[in-house]
Amino acid sequence: MALGVTVGAASDDFVRIYEVGLRDGLQNERGVIATDDKLALLDALIAAGLARLELTSFVSPKWVPQLADAEALAARALPAHPGITLSALVPNDRGLERALAAGIGEIAVFLSASETHNQKNINKSIDRTFEVFRDIVPPALAAGVRVRGYVSTAWGCPYEGPIAPARVVAIAERLVELGCYQISLGDTIGVGTPNQTRDLVRRMLAVMPPEKLALHLHDTRGTALANIVAALDLGIREFDASVGGMGGCPYAPGAAGNVATEDLVYMLDGMGLTTGVGLERIIEAANLAERIVGRALPGKVHCAGAFRTRAS
Repeated sequence: MALGVTVGAASDDFVRIYEVGLRDGLQNERGVIATDDKLALLDALIAAGLARLELTSFVSPKWVPQLADAEALAARALPAHPGITLSALVPNDRGLERALAAGIGEIAVFLSASETHNQKNINKSIDRTFEVFRDIVPPALAAGVRVRGYVSTAWGCPYEGPIAPARVVAIAERLVELGCYQISLGDTIGVGTPNQTRDLVRRMLAVMPPEKLALHLHDTRGTALANIVAALDLGIREFDASVGGMGGCPYAPGAAGNVATEDLVYMLDGMGLTTGVGLERIIEAANLAERIVGRALPGKVHCAGAFRTRAS
């Protein structure tokens, strides 16, 4: 047993990491990153052992110019990495058309648990967003494309404050009923604490099995790893992470990046859990990400370096 996490069967030992740096991270950079640099970073992340990565978003380039190369990126990335899941965020039916034409095999839809944040982020009410989803999810499933659902501000909203867990659960259930194979709950502004995380995860597990649940935790207040340990104790085995700790949210003032992939791998390795991701290689990828964006990234381990956490 390590930090309260019981390591038993092989399936319990394995923690899946869903890498979101190429989309969630790079879309928040001030400058536009060259497609060649994105491909180099993708190669480094896959070489580190990551097998599920969010590649881009088929959103209007007018709103997110950093992802204007979605088609060009997919055209080069997909043939180069068969067997790797490369997903894309899709905001509407036009985005779905673009994603399907590009050959994307998995998409994600997104909304907030907060009405105010949802309005500021995608200019729609929550109910109206679900109407839009009916033009995305069923056609995607009919085309053989899997759909993942994001629920942002699940712990708290910069405009409304704390969010009632019952509201988060109700939205997640609607996404599952629509056909999403997994729900990723986002602590968009990084306000969550372990006790709050335990409460929310327990409520979610009362209505869906753990394999349908992932957490997407921003590290604004330094509690992301603590919240992950709390979720591990309850059987959650999938977490979103961003290499170097890139990320944020343009409509959530003060939001920092996601938990850094290399920090998460370091912690899980030290807990005796398996990720399939090599620590040295993910550190190399984080250093590459730092060079590509041209600024220091907030992840800790790529700065401090690897260390053997257990004596042989």
